[in-house]
Amino acid sequence: MAEALTRGSGDTVTVGGQSRHVIGYMKDFLFGPEQARTPVSVLSGGERGRLMLACALAKPSNLLVLDEPTNDLDLETLDVLEEMLGDYSGTILLISHDRDFLDRVVNAVVVPEGGGRWAEYAGGYTDMLAQRGEDVARQTLGKPARPRAGKAPSARAPQADRRRLSFNDKYALETLPGEIAALQAEISAAQERLADPGLYARDRKAFDAASATLAAAQAALATAEDKWLELEILREEIGG
Repeated sequence: MAEALTRGSGDTVTVGGQSRHVIGYMKDFLFGPEQARTPVSVLSGGERGRLMLACALAKPSNLLVLDEPTNDLDLETLDVLEEMLGDYSGTILLISHDRDFLDRVVNAVVVPEGGGRWAEYAGGYTDMLAQRGEDVARQTLGKPARPRAGKAPSARAPQADRRRLSFNDKYALETLPGEIAALQAEISAAQERLADPGLYARDRKAFDAASATLAAAQAALATAEDKWLELEILREEIGG
């Protein structure tokens, strides 16, 4: 193990520009001094994972590219990985299905949005979900959503001749488009604020407030669009 870490060049390893004794460096990855001369071939899967991580981080670099780094890691190795990545001074690009790991390690998430488009969101995985909301999946902003399953006009047809638009319904039909436009403007403003790549690190409270505003506006927009759609379907069914 010591030879794997030092590449056979003595008892020291250079990490982050500093020279360290290989035994001390091994301890960072939960290895005991007695394992320095242990053949790599007899290591367990978790120990091999820690050794590979130790070797990778001992190499001079300012960029790490990791593909599913948490796969097949035991809990001890996972803790070591998170700690070491947190101390890494360069840039880390990683692909992972582990949402908790992303929340604990990264400060930005890049997500495929469909149609060959990718978007970057500040924060971890949970922060990304708060910024996207369900509204991001819709193809066109500025238009009410299409009818959802179970809300087709034909489902209301048998009752059409027995219903009329109330005063409140008519008022809602007149005012909801304006409310929808206002909510869309609020969403755009919040998204623009969250698009600032330095906001998360510079002012976490402002970032959280903008994320909460965005989520609330998106929820209100979905409700308003559903209500507008329901009333518009009813208006068409009863002939205006």
